[in-house]
Amino acid sequence: MATKKAAGSAKNISYNNPQYLGIKLYAGEEAKIGNIIVRQRGTRYMAGKNTAVAKDHTIFAMKDGTVAYRSVRKTKFDGSTVRRQKVDVL
Repeated sequence: MATKKAAGSAKNISYNNPQYLGIKLYAGEEAKIGNIIVRQRGTRYMAGKNTAVAKDHTIFAMKDGTVAYRSVRKTKFDGSTVRRQKVDVL
């Protein structure tokens, strides 16, 4: 007879804070200087006109204006092409 009840380990316990990634301003919305437009890991979205990339790949506005997204083709070293999204503030 056991004197203690066997205890299982919980596998779904997480002590990490959420990262709140994703698009913060959509196309057509107004952006002010310094507003975060996209929070991302890696460059899924590339910075276009009047935008810049932060150290953690966050894209933010450099000027006041309207947010716009456009699709561009990017050529890799092996000659293949990839479609990427660019973010502009116009």
